[in-house]
Amino acid sequence: MMKTVLHAAAGTLALALVSTFLASTIISELCLDYRAITIVKTAIFYGVFLLVPLMAITGGSGFALAANRSGGLVERKKARMRIIGANGLLVMLPAAVFLYFRASVGSFDGLFYVVQIIELAGGMLQLCLLILNFRDGRRMTEKKRLLAARNTA
Repeated sequence: MMKTVLHAAAGTLALALVSTFLASTIISELCLDYRAITIVKTAIFYGVFLLVPLMAITGGSGFALAANRSGGLVERKKARMRIIGANGLLVMLPAAVFLYFRASVGSFDGLFYVVQIIELAGGMLQLCLLILNFRDGRRMTEKKRLLAARNTA
């Protein structure tokens, strides 16, 4: 039971962080000035130090919970987590570091925006995959939640 709660909490917080990073980036890039963009890139840079452990907890607890399970939902969640991990380590993390350092010295040139577009695309992918895993996790625990609701009513 505790593993399930840990998994759900870490996954929900990770999803909230990724959503916040994306929304903040889009709003700052489209509506605000370079100073605001720098603040957002700084917040994301430091926020990654929270996101990475949350993703590790989510993935690790998810694989532990799925150890004795099989089926379509479990396999799809596992496959998505592999993509989420690779995208996070190979695209999102380097992009966040690069954009933070470029923004911190006021270098908002073409290369900054190329990497920004890559980060946005990677972030959208992360968000979509996390939402799908969240949905499938809810489906996998639906019967337990319904039984618990009946027993408390």
